[in-house]
Amino acid sequence: MSLCTYNERENIERLIPRILAAAPEVEILVVDDNSPDGTGEFVDTLAANDPRIHVMHRPHKLGLGVATLAALQHVIEQKYDIWLNMDADFSHSPEKVPALITCMQQADVAIGSRYVSGGGVEGWGWRRHMMSRTINWYARLLLGLKTKDNSGAFRCYNLSKLRDLDLSRFRATGYAIQEELLYRCRRLGCTFVETPITFADRQLGESKINPKEAVLAVWVIFRLSLDRMFSVPVT
Repeated sequence: MSLCTYNERENIERLIPRILAAAPEVEILVVDDNSPDGTGEFVDTLAANDPRIHVMHRPHKLGLGVATLAALQHVIEQKYDIWLNMDADFSHSPEKVPALITCMQQADVAIGSRYVSGGGVEGWGWRRHMMSRTINWYARLLLGLKTKDNSGAFRCYNLSKLRDLDLSRFRATGYAIQEELLYRCRRLGCTFVETPITFADRQLGESKINPKEAVLAVWVIFRLSLDRMFSVPVT
């Protein structure tokens, strides 16, 4: 599984032990964008004592989309069977990791979903709710997605399917990577399942979401809709 980090030192030192307690069989890859708070260096100390923990150090902050694709490239090269991705800020409960992995018996892509029965969000104001609902509606409309939660990062993928993707064709460098991954998986013929989760707004550190990222996500999804219209290959 992968965790993409930038200044998540306070969260990551509590998160990794809880993930491994909930799912001791997993291996964790932390993709760190040279965090000034020493996130990457701290994970190095954990990795030195636990072979299940790995770190990818990148020279500077390049965006969530680029970090996510770096993680995907790594797990493909290492020949893992499945790839689970989640946020590093406790928005996603580590105790839900086993349930998401179990869902892989039903589909190629399992989504920890806020927007199916039993799911929800804690700690958001109305603007954040509206932005999330709008971008999910927009992605379903333009990209032909049937899933309800298309913008969340808590997911598990069957890598036998994703190995067919041409990663050089991806357009997203930021948060739109979530919608783009689902769009490209759908084009590959992947099957999907959503399992309910409660998303909790972060308690420590600063959110990386800002108006510029939101506008960029809208633009990337529009560009992908043109790819869909003209049947641009994903492999």
